[in-house]
Parts: sequence; C-alpha cells; structure tokens
Amino acid sequence: MEIIISNASNRPIYEQIANQVKAAILSGELTEGEQLPSIRALANSLRVSAITTKRAYTDLEAAGFIETVQGKGCFVAGGNAELIREEQLRGIEELFGKAVSEGRTIGLSDGELQEMFALALEV
Repeated sequence: MEIIISNASNRPIYEQIANQVKAAILSGELTEGEQLPSIRALANSLRVSAITTKRAYTDLEAAGFIETVQGKGCFVAGGNAELIREEQLRGIEELFGKAVSEGRTIGLSDGELQEMFALALEV
C-alpha cells in the first residue's frame, strides 16, 4: 500500500492518510487481519508527525476499519463485510445524488433522468 500526501490539498494530512487506508481496505488491497505499519514507521516514511498518523489510525479505528492490539500494532478489522458494503453503498448514493443534481442543473426532468438510468442499467 502506497500513501501519497499532497501539501496542495485542502484536506488535513491525517484525513488524507485515513482516506487512502480506507480506500485500500474497501478495494481489497488490504485484507482482514493484515497488519498496518506502526504509527512511527508510517510517520517516518511519510515524513509527517507521529501525532498525525495516530490521528488517522484513531479515526479509522473509530469507524471500525482497523483494530489496535496493545503491544502488537494495528490490523485491518475483521467482520468488515457489512461495513464495507455500507461504505460502498454510501459512495454509490453520493454519485447518484451528483448525477441528479447535474441533470436538474441542465433542466432534465425526473422522467428523463429515470430514462437515462434505465439505459445505463442495460449496458
């Protein structure tokens, strides 16, 4: 797993880290039980503060994506199937919302949007 930090991003570094780890879990790049780099090791490799990586890991743990085992490190949480599905569904709903908003911006009716959706399902 490679994490890329952008100083030009308007997102805080801890959020960039958390989002990329979460994306790796959702995509299956990181699997259940897989150990993550230690907070210090990740901080050193990214050249950021250990406090920053700790915040990312804390947020990921609070969201149920990782587990911390005292004295052993952080691991991809088990039983993520439902959590991953919910996260993926939320992403799809967000995309639908954007599509509807864009369609309404250019004056499409609900019927036209439904027709477009039906055509997309046929592909």
